[in-house]
Formats: sequence, C-alpha cells, structure tokens
Amino acid sequence: MDKFSITGPCRVMRGEVSISGSKNAALAILAGTLLFDKPVIIENLPRVRDIDTMLNLLKSLGSSIQFFDNKKTVKITKTKKQKQFASYSIVKTMRAGILVLGPLVAKYHKSISSFPGGCVLNGNSGRPIDLHLEALKKLGMKYEIKKGYIHAKSNGKLKGNVIKFPQISVGATEQLVMASILAKGKTILKNCAIEPEIKDLTKFLISAGANIKWIGKRTCQIIGVNSLNETKYSVMGDRIETGTFCVAAALSKGDLVIKNFDPKLIKTELSILKKLGANIKLSKNRIKIKGPQKIKNIKNITTKEYEGFPTDLAPQFMVLLCKANGNSSITENIFQGRFLHVMELQRLGARISIENRTAKIEGNTNFMAAEVMSSDLRASAALVLAGIVSKGKTIVSRIYHCDRGYENFENKLRKIGVKIKRLR
Repeated sequence: MDKFSITGPCRVMRGEVSISGSKNAALAILAGTLLFDKPVIIENLPRVRDIDTMLNLLKSLGSSIQFFDNKKTVKITKTKKQKQFASYSIVKTMRAGILVLGPLVAKYHKSISSFPGGCVLNGNSGRPIDLHLEALKKLGMKYEIKKGYIHAKSNGKLKGNVIKFPQISVGATEQLVMASILAKGKTILKNCAIEPEIKDLTKFLISAGANIKWIGKRTCQIIGVNSLNETKYSVMGDRIETGTFCVAAALSKGDLVIKNFDPKLIKTELSILKKLGANIKLSKNRIKIKGPQKIKNIKNITTKEYEGFPTDLAPQFMVLLCKANGNSSITENIFQGRFLHVMELQRLGARISIENRTAKIEGNTNFMAAEVMSSDLRASAALVLAGIVSKGKTIVSRIYHCDRGYENFENKLRKIGVKIKRLR
C-alpha cells in the first residue's frame, strides 16, 4: 500500500492550484449515462480512483468507454450487450455504486445491484440506503434483498408520483431525479438536497432533453420523456478540493491562487476562513487567498446540508482550528463517524476531546511528526494538512482513501512548496 512522506513544517506555500473536476458530480453524471441510447461525451473528469471504479462498473454493465484528452474526456456509448448486474466486487469500494440502481430500473425495468461500500461514516450501520429504496418503491419499483444484493424490477415504465424525502439526502435525491427522467407522467420531489453537484447532474440531464424544473428551494419537478438526446457536458470543479487548498493556505501562512472554480459555491466556507483571519479576493472562477500570521479561533462550526458548512470539510478545518489562537469546536450533524481521524491527529500533538457530536479543539498546537493512518477520504486529506505543518517527517498510510477523491494531490502540493513524496 502506498504512503505519503511529508517533511514539515512548510514555510513557502505559494503559487497556483488548478482545481480538478468534481468527483461527486461526475459519479452521478456517469451513472446517469445509463439512461441514454445515444452516445454521451463527459469532459473535465477528475482522474481519481472512484471515477475509475464507476467507469469499470459502467463497462461491466455493457457501456463502451473511449478516452480522450489524458483520460479527462470520455465518450460513453451503449452496446447491444447491456447488463443489469452491478457486482459487489466493483461496488464494494464506493458508495456511489448504488446510483446505478434507479437508472437501470427506469431504463430496463430490472436490476440486481450490490449494497455499496466507500467510507463507513455512520457508525455500525454503514450508509443506509433505505431512503433510496422507499422512494423508488413510490415510483413502482419492487425489490427483495438477497445475499447482499438488491433484486429490483418494475412492471414496465416507472410511474410519476409526489415524493417527500423524510430527511435531506444527496444520494437519494440524485437517485430519484435519474429514476424519474423516463417515468410516465409527472414526479415532484420534495425536501431535496440542493448541493451544487445535484444541480450539475440536473443541468447535464437537461442538456440531453430531460424536463426538470426547480419549483421551490428544495422541490424538483420532473416530467417524464421517452428518451434522451446525444449530449456533451463538462463537469463542474470540485468544491471539497477547493476548500482543502484554501485551508492549506490559511494553515501555512500561504499565498495561493486557486483556479477553475466558481467561488460563489463555497460562500459559507470562505466567510469562516475570513473570520479566522485569511485575506481572500475573489474573481470569476478564481480565489486568491493569503493565510493569516495568527489564526483566530471560532466558537463553533456546525455541519449542515448545503448551503450550510459541508461535513466533507470538517476534518480539514479541524486541523486549522488546532493552530488557532484559542479554543474552538466543530459539531457534526451529518455522519456520526466523522471524527474517526481525531486519534490520529492526537498522535501528532492535537488536543481534541469528543462529547457526543461535538469535537472540542484546544488551539496553539505545535504539531510534531509521527506515523498516522487514514480512516476515510476526508480524514486522509486532514492528516496530510497536519503533516504539512508538523515538525519533522510524517508518514501517512492507507492513502488509497486520498486517491479516491483527490487528483494528483501530492503533485499539486509539491508545486506550491510542500515537501511530500509517495512511497510505494
């Protein structure tokens, strides 16, 4: 297994970072290509492990995949050998694998899909997909669960309905939007998640002729169409990668220009960085950020659904608050397993205590290098950030988690002055 070796503390973080395509938007868009008979071209794909897994899943289902432009552009064409079996051997490493279920049932009226994998952040229960299954039932899907697989079918086309999600869920919203595209009649989805990645998915589907309208802040109306047209679509930039590099600049007194991302999509995160003392200037698709000489503390950051503070940036901000001048806290409302990395940060010298869903963070930490181990994707980025400002050589193991969501992470960091290398 690969590891990162990081020699810190970094004192010269400056330069430009070009943000890659959004992993989370691209995964849903790739699943959506199953709804098409005609070819689809997707541009600005991030070259990360989860995307490779999703492309392998599409191949196993019979899609033909052609790469262009250093594999950042892909042409996906339906073949005559379409299958409806999503194998555990592929889906086990990635929770987004479940997103093929709705499109397969919508298009072929049947599917056998494995339960998904990915980061286990909901304690012992994994990430429950009951919200997906219960909502799909309301469109006419029937299912049984046997040996870890969801055996699903519908009697002909799915049928439009009014569905209110009992809680806001990104995955369930994406699933139902895709499943409704080819359904008979009108579907109204209430209490939807409205993350930018979901809006990117709906823009992609609209570009191919889907009839989708947002008729309220969290209400989406979809009128079924018979088929989708050929389309070419460019995936949005990755907001979690953007946030991670903003934190890196703030943490290391850095001076970065971050390109290829619309700053309007991370207003909440940028306003918190300003409160912590960062100097930020915004222009079209770029962020200029200078880290403060002294990081201010902040009473509490609370993770919420969009447009609130994203759970996927909580671990990175936790590292930043360890260096703040005073005590801070982060309350986690989305995933109960979000604090798995705290013990690893403590190995580097962090003083953090957990009470229920709140992490209490003592500031003015002098991080000292150690060997640490990643527990999930965003935790791995947090450990890298802590290594960057630790004295000595930090080794971060299990970085396959990092590779799932960050493209060329160590190369981008090296270019801006971080002493980091991959040990194979």
